[in-house]
Amino acid sequence: MLFDEDNKSLEIPESAPLAARMRPRAVEEFVGQEHFFGEGKLLRRILAADRLSSVIFYGPPGTGKTALAWIMASVTKAAFEHINAASSNVKDIRGCVERARGRLGEGKRRTVLFIDELHRFNKAQQDVLLPVVETGTVILVGATTHNPFFSVNAALVSRSQVFEFRPLREEDITAILHSALADDQRGLGGYDVDLSAEAGDFLAKVCDGDARRALNALEIGVLSAEPDADGRIRYDLAVAQESIQKKAVVYDQGEGEHYDTASAFIKSMRGSDPDAAVYWLAKMLEAGEDPRFIARRIVICAAEDVGNADPQALVVATAALQASEFVGLPECRIPLAQAVTYIATAPKSNAAYLAVDEAGKDIREGRTIPVPDHLRVGSYSGAKRLGHGQDYKYAHQYEGHFVKQDYIPCDKEYYKPTNNGYEAIIRKRLEAWRKRKHDASDGTKSP
Repeated sequence: MLFDEDNKSLEIPESAPLAARMRPRAVEEFVGQEHFFGEGKLLRRILAADRLSSVIFYGPPGTGKTALAWIMASVTKAAFEHINAASSNVKDIRGCVERARGRLGEGKRRTVLFIDELHRFNKAQQDVLLPVVETGTVILVGATTHNPFFSVNAALVSRSQVFEFRPLREEDITAILHSALADDQRGLGGYDVDLSAEAGDFLAKVCDGDARRALNALEIGVLSAEPDADGRIRYDLAVAQESIQKKAVVYDQGEGEHYDTASAFIKSMRGSDPDAAVYWLAKMLEAGEDPRFIARRIVICAAEDVGNADPQALVVATAALQASEFVGLPECRIPLAQAVTYIATAPKSNAAYLAVDEAGKDIREGRTIPVPDHLRVGSYSGAKRLGHGQDYKYAHQYEGHFVKQDYIPCDKEYYKPTNNGYEAIIRKRLEAWRKRKHDASDGTKSP
């Protein structure tokens, strides 16, 4: 693609790494981020109408932030300026702004200012951008791996539309790899490469949604491999492992090994073996398992297998789930490990789990019990005529905040607390209440 004098920075030299050379040049070549750049989605419509305003791209590395900025620059009629916040300063920003003002004065041409790693600018540097973004002197396209609501000036965020990039799917990475192998101008089409399905799947999985990482590994493997007698380069699993410096873990997503490992993980926590539980946790993470899948299993185990023996376990597990969503890999392995070891070493009880299952069985197999009249809503007009809410005893008006009262018209004990951990205290308290419930006395009102 040819660019005018203002946009010469968009040209990519032949010596650039494969990931840079394979950067998409048109909207149709862009892969991923369908939630905002798919057909008919917001940013695609804005670009098609050439109505671009300031935006901030936020997400993990290698998910297309820079690539999409380049596409926007080639599609829009605006001039394009590119700086990296890690190696730029206020003087560089002012230079871009002055050139932008010149273009507006000469021919009313707008300027797109793409700032990579925007979070690396300090507050004073970001403040320089505020007036020129506000007046439209430049159209800011900022890219950052950090959450802009924490790392970017709030006033700048409020003047920009934020688009969150997600890790690319495995099928997206696979498509990008095959595109690079087929392209004989920018890619590796000049080489006779036999990429095995096993190696391709491994790269797509282990790169964690980072296309740049996958393409770098592909290029390293192809350029360093010795062709066979037929001049063909065999890119197999061993080459892929060496190229990306990561061992393939036997863990078939969605198949037997996946479920067996998750089963061993849960049973190790339930069985109070923190060492085994951490090992299975590490195996799942090394194999590329979604941390959210792991965190959900931890939350379930905390409620099902620890329960009220240590109510704090569910709090820790839920916090680990939220932390995983917030910080992502690789750091989220730490709160996950904290939750796993806490649950594995906590006292155990499945009494709450058994209680709800037994109650559910009674509901499925028996007659559904209607709500007793005294427990029904009695605050609306006409409730008294129906007898709803009458004779209800307000527990807080009685000694110990407990009063003998039927809350279900049958004598059932679903929840049977154990003597483990905090549940032993619950058991003692519940036994006293149940004894009072069966006493002849109605309970004594508080003075």
